[in-house]
Amino acid sequence: MESPTADSQRVFAPGILREQVAIITGGGSGIGLATAKEMIRLGARVAICGRTPAKLEAARVELEACAQPVEGAGVLVQACDIREPAQVEDFVRAVLAAWGRIDIVVNNAGGQFPSPAQHISPNGFLAVVKNNLVGTFHVCREVANQHMIAAKRGRIVNVIANIYRGFPGMAHTGAARAGVENLTMSLAVEWAQFGILVNAVAPGIILSSGTAQYPPELLQRGIHQTPLKRAGTIDEVAASIVFLASPAGQYITGATLRIDGGQALWGNSWEIP
Repeated sequence: MESPTADSQRVFAPGILREQVAIITGGGSGIGLATAKEMIRLGARVAICGRTPAKLEAARVELEACAQPVEGAGVLVQACDIREPAQVEDFVRAVLAAWGRIDIVVNNAGGQFPSPAQHISPNGFLAVVKNNLVGTFHVCREVANQHMIAAKRGRIVNVIANIYRGFPGMAHTGAARAGVENLTMSLAVEWAQFGILVNAVAPGIILSSGTAQYPPELLQRGIHQTPLKRAGTIDEVAASIVFLASPAGQYITGATLRIDGGQALWGNSWEIP
């Protein structure tokens, strides 16, 4: 299978997101950072948040370099733990104070660790669910209440995972991400009256800073069980997120776009003795 080139995702017209403001959680690395770069390239002003100040500052340098040649682009960076409602409220308020609007939200922040369910502690399970599910709700709710409902417009894209045959080996994140998919569908219906479109993307095996922390044999098994026989790239995921946030996605809501090389349709994700 031919690997994608660096320019293969650049299908959007320059300036298509000009004057729009995007919030990207977990924007300091991986899919979040790649999405921020792509939106800036298309003219957006982008606010990223995360829990690690050093990672955010490194991302700021990269994003400001991307924004410099793009008319109207801008960068805002703030530490924020999305598990804490007060911090989310402060972050959203800071974005509105800086730019006066929020057009796009990408709920990308999340984290998990591979483990059989019987070895996941109660605190470990709760931590993953709070980050991946509860934190996503906090961000959706705050942005809607502070701006999007009154503005009668907005795009929300939630990043979940390949949960379509369960998630053996990571039951905590499987449960949380399935919850986010249901939340996506529920909000799509409730908030349609406000002109807010809510969708999700479900990446499969993606080469990123997140998967780099997994055991190599786990990653290779995932690639072997993918029909396209390769891992995806963070730029491929970013392009799909931008599509849902762009004018091309204006009649799509409550949907989940799988970016998994067919993995959800084939293969064994968990060996049964």
